[in-house]
This record gives sequence, C-alpha cells and structure tokens, in this order.
Amino acid sequence: MVSPNTSRLLLEERRRAIRELIGDQGRTTIAEIVEQFGVSAVTARNDLDALASMGAVVRSHGGAVRCQEATHDYPVNFKAGLHRPEKARIGLAAAQLVQPNETIILDSGTTTWELARHLKAMKLRGLTVITNALNIASELADEPGIALIMVGGVLRQISFSFVGPQAEAMLREMHADRFFLAVDGLDLEIGPSTPDVLEAQLNSRMMKIARETTVVADSSKLGRRSVSRIGPLESIRRLVTDTRAPADFVKQLQDKGVEVLQV
Repeated sequence: MVSPNTSRLLLEERRRAIRELIGDQGRTTIAEIVEQFGVSAVTARNDLDALASMGAVVRSHGGAVRCQEATHDYPVNFKAGLHRPEKARIGLAAAQLVQPNETIILDSGTTTWELARHLKAMKLRGLTVITNALNIASELADEPGIALIMVGGVLRQISFSFVGPQAEAMLREMHADRFFLAVDGLDLEIGPSTPDVLEAQLNSRMMKIARETTVVADSSKLGRRSVSRIGPLESIRRLVTDTRAPADFVKQLQDKGVEVLQV
C-alpha cells in the first residue's frame, strides 16, 4: 500500500517533470503527458491546471505552453485555446457595452473573436462592425442585422488579419463609436503593444478614429510588453479583464483614469 506521503512525493515529482518538459520544448499536450507519464487524461489536466494556478505554465486548449511563449506571435487557432474561459467572459462583458445603431471596430485577436460571437447572438439593431480580421468577418458575415465593413490590405496569415498602407488609408475616411482592442501586452508605462509593427500601426489608426478605446485582455497580458507599441495609455477608456488581474496593477490603472471591468 502506497502511503499518503509517498503519493504526494510522486505527484510533485511528476509535476516537476512536466514543468521541465514544457520548459525544454515550449509546450506540451494532454496526449503527450498521458503517453510519457502513464497517467489518465483527467490526471494530466489536473497537473496542468495546478501548474497554471502557480503561474508556472499557461494553459491552452488541450495542453499548456511556457509562460514566456504566451507573449510570442502564434497562429490564431492556437492562441484561441489560451485562457479560453476568461476570454469568453471578457468577450461577453465587452459585447454588453455595445448599443444599437453604433459603429464599432474589432481588431484581430482571439478575445475580439469571442466578442464577435456574443454580438452575433445579441441581435442588436443597426449595428455596423469594422474589422480587419478574416475570422471575425466570417463569424459575422451571415448576420443580417450587422452591416459589416472589411478592411483590406496585406494578409498576415498567422493572425488572419489585413494590415499595411492600404488598410490604414481605408480607415482614414471612417469614424466609429467604439474600438475594441485585443493586445499581447498592456504596460503601465508604454501602454498597449503587439508583436507585429504593421498591426500596431493599424491599431493606432483605429484608436484615432474611434470615440473611445476598450482593451479586452486576460490577466496574463497585464504588465507585459510586446515588440511594437500601439499607442499611449491615456488613449484607453477602459480595460475588460478577468478576476485574476493583479490588484496593484488594477489600482494603478484606475489612478491613471482607466476604467477597469473584471469578470
């Protein structure tokens, strides 16, 4: 019979080994853990959830990634699995800010994609959506109550988004009530940021033509800096994030005049 102390030791050793595995190769899947450690899928999920709660890894759909990997530029379908429950709640809360007959901008991102799904279900009257994201346009294309404006340009296949001078030129003649911005980093000094310079330039233009900007980002993005700065923190009206956002970060953001909604 295995004693409780021995069981606990085995558990900790396995989780340490899983953490080292993710550290070495950047990511892992439930299936890989099941095969390598001879445990059930339920046990593998519990191990990853426990490591994620400690901040050791970042959970993704079907596995986990190294913490620093979450700020790199990855395909949108992979990023959609990161912090999925949080993104769904954030998307719903952000969608509930939208009013009938408004014009809004949704930039490319997995959280704005969740927002688009909730908007579609809400059936708002007279809504106009401007977006540079193929996946968001596809999501909303068959909704008769939404007037959809697709911003064209050079396609970034990794993010399913159009960027570049053509996209920026198209936006110069437009105006919007709200801009919902999904970011890879939100820092108290430099503001919102993203890995791609062309994406950042287009997002900056979107901020300029909208009456207000709402950042939609799960707590893993807070306090982080990505490569390309989008715009000043002072241009952000509010942040919609999850309840794991650090209290000191939230307080400092509020002191700078940014409204924070935690869901």
